[in-house]
Amino acid sequence: MLRTRLLLGLVPLLLIVVGIGLYAIGVSRELAGSLSRDLVNNYRSIGANQQMRVAATVMSTLADAKGAELTAARQNFEEQRAAFRRELMGQAASSAGSPRAALVAALDDAFQRFSAAAGPRLAFGGGTGSLAELQQMSVAFGGVLRALDRLTEWDASAAQRTADRVAQLAQTTERILLTAIVVAFALAAFVAWRLAAALLRPIQALTASAVAVGEGDLDRVVPEFSHDELGQLAHAFNTMAAKLRAYREATLAKVLRTQRTMEATLTSAPDPVFVVARDGAPEIRNPAAEQLGLAAFPPALAEPLARVLATGEHYLPSDYGRAVTLRVAREDRHYLPRILAIGDTLTEFKGAAVILQDVTKFRLLDDAKTNLVGTVSHELKTPLTSLRLAVYLLLEQKLAGLTATQRDLLETARDDADRLLRILDNLLDLARFGAGAAALDCREIAIPALLDEIAREAGVFTSVAGQTLAVQVAPALARTKLSADLARLRHVFMNLLTNASKYSPRGGTITLSASATAENFVRFAVQDEGPGIPAESLGRVFDRFYRAPHQEKSGAGLGLAIAREIVVAHGGSIACTSEPGRGAEFHFLLPVAPAESHERTASTV
Repeated sequence: MLRTRLLLGLVPLLLIVVGIGLYAIGVSRELAGSLSRDLVNNYRSIGANQQMRVAATVMSTLADAKGAELTAARQNFEEQRAAFRRELMGQAASSAGSPRAALVAALDDAFQRFSAAAGPRLAFGGGTGSLAELQQMSVAFGGVLRALDRLTEWDASAAQRTADRVAQLAQTTERILLTAIVVAFALAAFVAWRLAAALLRPIQALTASAVAVGEGDLDRVVPEFSHDELGQLAHAFNTMAAKLRAYREATLAKVLRTQRTMEATLTSAPDPVFVVARDGAPEIRNPAAEQLGLAAFPPALAEPLARVLATGEHYLPSDYGRAVTLRVAREDRHYLPRILAIGDTLTEFKGAAVILQDVTKFRLLDDAKTNLVGTVSHELKTPLTSLRLAVYLLLEQKLAGLTATQRDLLETARDDADRLLRILDNLLDLARFGAGAAALDCREIAIPALLDEIAREAGVFTSVAGQTLAVQVAPALARTKLSADLARLRHVFMNLLTNASKYSPRGGTITLSASATAENFVRFAVQDEGPGIPAESLGRVFDRFYRAPHQEKSGAGLGLAIAREIVVAHGGSIACTSEPGRGAEFHFLLPVAPAESHERTASTV
């Protein structure tokens, strides 16, 4: 196994380290044992010799004491002799059985002679004082000093010999350790080279195979040099490569099958389908798209396609007014574009799918319906106007013989005629906007003046209903102007304010506000305090003839639809937000006048 090979390669190094450690332990013990003990004994002996020298010198001095000092001198003499004896006995004990014992015995004899010569002189108060007696003590004292000198020289020599042994041992140890280090380094280099050669070869082969697999070459096989962990790794790698080859073959077959299925699906699709890349260039198109012969997308498709590619959000219009008209085989066809943002992280593809849904029949039906409504409304308006005029004349001339019931019926007929006339006018307006025949008479209007005029007109019915109308204009809009059709825009405001007053309670507040947005648009909003609009109805409040369920207020459901058409004709958008029980807010965006837009942009820069 690989672990065993590594351990066997490290065994020689381990043996060298263990040998060096054991040798170091032996040297340390020797230094701390006999050599240290010999040095300590030698230095102690030298110290003892010095103390005996001092004691003998003091005894020689005290031997000549006389008179009153005699008693103290005798006591001190005995103390020094006892100290000398004590040190001498210690030296004799430590030197027993060694060549130094003869020197200690000679010192003992010399001290005996010195003590025998100095003691009587001190005992008799300085002795007889003869020259022979004094000479005898001096000779004895000199013998003691010479014996001490010989003993000291012996101890100094012994200490030097011990120090030489220590130096020799240190030198020998240094040579051995240096030799061991060199051998260990050489052995480590050899072992490392052998292990590296044994390990790197399969690793390099495995690395080369991994690089080849990463580049798509799944047929590369790693040689299995051994049965250890590296051999097992090579075997596992070869097994993985085999499974990858099998997976690639299966995936390739699946991809081919999927591609054929997609091609068959696109081919059989009756509607034109384009798949475009990130730059907007078509990459895939089905036969129906080929029949269109488009060299480039028209602006009605290119603009929303660019937005989809930039934002990643789908473009799914439901209004036939967004349909694109293309000429196919000498015939105009109407297509409702459906642009879907697509992306794939595996292939890093990002683009969009453009599906042109053929709505030619539906567009014709819608136009026919619009024309029918417009025609019927126009045809009904003339007789209805005549009937309405006749009813008004009957009521104004106050014909005799009319009963109260007959008069009530005439007034009801008059009100119904007025309501029907308003409905027909709304239907005609919707028909004109739907056909694009409603021209706008746009003029520049100051926003504060516009809201003041709308507030004065709406204040009539809000005050009657006991409601408060609050107007809020952002300070940034004090000099901002709109380019709009005042009569049409008045219809939008009055429709929204009428609905707000209709559904707000008595004593409530209706807020009419205007604020600026970052895209050179003005946001107008009407906020009421009514019961709100259910969430399921928010998406349909601008549909024609739609009324939210359980509404108690009357209406034909055309006002908001007309308001949307007017706002869209001005290049804006309208929406509604609401929470049940907290009122509703209808808001719409209108672009500012071009000159005002340029002025605001320049001031911002």
